[in-house]
Amino acid sequence: MFDKKLFGSTLKALRTARGDSQAELGVVLGVTKTQVSDIENGKVATSVERLVALADYFGVSLDYLVGRSDDPYKL
Repeated sequence: MFDKKLFGSTLKALRTARGDSQAELGVVLGVTKTQVSDIENGKVATSVERLVALADYFGVSLDYLVGRSDDPYKL
């Protein structure tokens, strides 16, 4: 089952490790800083299209991004 809080936590960790602000990630996704915050805090999920964009942007697998794997590079 998809866990929005786990996904948000993973997203925040990837974003901060890269040194991006929520506003900068919002530009990449075409959403506002507030929407990025809501995703990171597990308040809302996001679209499949944005999941793929995030995986590509951070260079990780979709499984890692959504908490189905501990290996960011496992395909």
